[in-house]
Amino acid sequence: MTKNAESGGYSIFHETMADMTYPEIEQAARDGAVALWALGVIEQHGPHLPLATDVYVPSATLRAARRRLADRGIPSVIVPAFYWGVNHVSASFAGSFEVRPEVMVELMKDVFRSLKKDGFRTVYCLSGHGDAAHNRTIFEGVKQGSAWAPITGKLVVAPAAARRFGFDAADPHLALTASAPADPSPYLDIHAGHWETSFLWALYPDVVRADIARTLPPTNFGPEDLAEWRKGPEHARRKTPDGYFGDPAAASPDRGKAMLDREATAVADAIAADLGRAR
Repeated sequence: MTKNAESGGYSIFHETMADMTYPEIEQAARDGAVALWALGVIEQHGPHLPLATDVYVPSATLRAARRRLADRGIPSVIVPAFYWGVNHVSASFAGSFEVRPEVMVELMKDVFRSLKKDGFRTVYCLSGHGDAAHNRTIFEGVKQGSAWAPITGKLVVAPAAARRFGFDAADPHLALTASAPADPSPYLDIHAGHWETSFLWALYPDVVRADIARTLPPTNFGPEDLAEWRKGPEHARRKTPDGYFGDPAAASPDRGKAMLDREATAVADAIAADLGRAR
């Protein structure tokens, strides 16, 4: 196997609290560490990417963001990733699990309370899945968990995504990142296209079926196609029978490394700004 993912291999617990001892957790809480939590799903990502793509991406982003926060004197710990998320759009494909929103909210509340019990005061959540229902469920879990624990919970999200999900930008449970640069392509890259394929190829090359990705033609879809795809199961299956929406063949590891750097910096900047610790 290739050495990858910053020498952590494919361990789902790499650089998370799960690989720490309980005295180390106690010390981190005493040091004022914030908790970072990735929330993704297990779902199909075309014939070339693994089902765990939406878990790998935010997990890697938080590991890189953690180092950037440390450079600013902000200690943090990473909560093991949540991956049984809400899945509507690609639910008809094999390997796409569905979890009821109320189940996810209740689990988030328990995790928040456990973090509070251990002395943590703030938790920042990062979604790895673009489904609106998933993100609205995370936001509801953040709000309910914050009140129930009680703890300060925040969802780190881009302004454009916050608008799409119907979030109020002024909500105290949000930590907004800087706006991402616009994609110059006239076509949309939404799911298992060049963006996610590049990211996975840079970090976990052994799970990317690069030989397949290179053969996939671009979908060349626009906003109207996206609206139809987002209607979910049979609509998405009909619109994207191969399970991807974008241009996987345009992916490259170098592009993925640049994306990781940009995303991790944006997340660290948002957290630092929220804590009043921006450079």
